[in-house]
Amino acid sequence: MPRSLPSSPARTGTRLTACALAAAALLGAAACSAIKVEAEPRGPVTPSASSRAASSAAPARSPAPATAPALTDAQARDALISATDLGEPWTPTKGAATWRDAFLKTRAAQGTAPDCQRLLDALYADELLGAPARAVVALDDWSSGSQLRYQVTAQRPAEVDRTLAWMRTLPGKCAGFSATTASGTEQQVTVNGAPLPEVGDARQALRLTVTIEYEGEPVTLTLHAVAVRVGDDALTLTNGGLGDVSPEVTTGVTELGAERLGEVRRHGRVQV
Repeated sequence: MPRSLPSSPARTGTRLTACALAAAALLGAAACSAIKVEAEPRGPVTPSASSRAASSAAPARSPAPATAPALTDAQARDALISATDLGEPWTPTKGAATWRDAFLKTRAAQGTAPDCQRLLDALYADELLGAPARAVVALDDWSSGSQLRYQVTAQRPAEVDRTLAWMRTLPGKCAGFSATTASGTEQQVTVNGAPLPEVGDARQALRLTVTIEYEGEPVTLTLHAVAVRVGDDALTLTNGGLGDVSPEVTTGVTELGAERLGEVRRHGRVQV
């Protein structure tokens, strides 16, 4: 039986959430190398009889693989979480969140650090680690309009670690900046680090907020973005919405996902 996560806490601010969802709709939203060292030959060497005997008696050794075998597509799917793991009010998604285009399809102001735009682009493309996922699941919280997207990726460990190191620099580079949507709406963006449980081999979490004004009231998208390396594999998670976005759900899914990915790896991999 899959381990279940506690349900999200009770939501507040229903009117603000409804206005936020309306604002999103009006803004145009749509539903790692070994070095071999060889000595210079000093002339022909004739092996002794004893060395020839020892050589013939030694068992042959197979060379170690250059890279670890990859998960199959089926194994990657087995490592996903589901609505059953989260429980109510989470359900399988009905489509892209209405706030994605309105808040994430945006251009950072001139003079902003390039890494800030790179982050916005990665979040909008849903490619936090820079490449498409091997398996992905999206879930909706119908009570708040939040959407959670969980992915198992296929990048090499060194590539994942480079991205994690880059993510750690963003709260310093992108603590606060402005951006503009295609429709000309000005946004204020903040990026902060976020806590995570000690899961996997390396990890990083960010908390992004994007704020606009709608009918004189601030409307804010809150987005948690997480990447974790588990051995030779990795997972990413985004959890965002215009209402309450539970950090407990984000950390709980991260912990459960890393545990499940490690379990799939322990049950066997195949060379592809």
